[in-house]
Amino acid sequence: MPIRQYKPVTPGRRFMAIPTYEEITKGKPEKSLLEPLKKHAGRNNQGRITCNNHSGGNKRMYRIIDFRRDKDGIIAEVAAIEYDPNRTSRIALLQYADGEKRYILAPVGLKVGDKISSGTGSDIKPGNTLSLREIPVGTVVHNVELYPGRGGQMVRSAGAGAQLMGKGSESDKYALLRLPSGEMRRVLATCRATIGQVGNLEHENESLGKAGKSRWKGRHPHNRGVVMSPRDHPHGGGEGKSPVGRKKGPVSATGVLAIGFKTRRNKSTQKFIVKRRGK
Repeated sequence: MPIRQYKPVTPGRRFMAIPTYEEITKGKPEKSLLEPLKKHAGRNNQGRITCNNHSGGNKRMYRIIDFRRDKDGIIAEVAAIEYDPNRTSRIALLQYADGEKRYILAPVGLKVGDKISSGTGSDIKPGNTLSLREIPVGTVVHNVELYPGRGGQMVRSAGAGAQLMGKGSESDKYALLRLPSGEMRRVLATCRATIGQVGNLEHENESLGKAGKSRWKGRHPHNRGVVMSPRDHPHGGGEGKSPVGRKKGPVSATGVLAIGFKTRRNKSTQKFIVKRRGK
């Protein structure tokens, strides 16, 4: 999917680069697969802001995505490729042989008219879903489950793909995956994954071009800490344009380290990580 670069006829167009959307075959979504999506502006159930810089944004409906892919043994035909405002990837509308319709994440290479399936015996081709035990080593997968039957929770954003690096013997119940971050992780071999790489590969090359488009996405403007006073932010104060000026590095408004501070606390799943991401 190519990216369209605009001529700088206005300040907002000067740096704008957006997709051509030529792979999308249907404009309006399937009504039976829509749900209302209420905005909370970063507030929790007590009305307190727990996620900063969230506000406004265009109204949109949520598309119900089938992450479980539990409709085994029934062939589905790809009826359309659609835009989803709630995620970076495109979604594909499936028409099953029994009449049911479902949305799935659209992998690279999936086209209207393709036949896909899920469950034991499915072919190794983009869009089909099988357990990791049935997938050949070296295959690129996405929408990977962490717990059997719960539905895919990993590798779901545009352009993402995990590679199956190894499977143990029948007695070994784990498979080894290399995630997009570079992390090597053991996952139960009975967990399901979908063959292929998530589509919309050019998403990382998009450029909004203007602040207004960022507001449409629900992102609220915010001030930098270095331009505040010391009473409002740890980075504040100083004469003129001053740097952060802290030995331990930049921090948040409440003093939590922003760089080099590990926030992962779930030690119970530490044993599944064979190699951490990065170095």
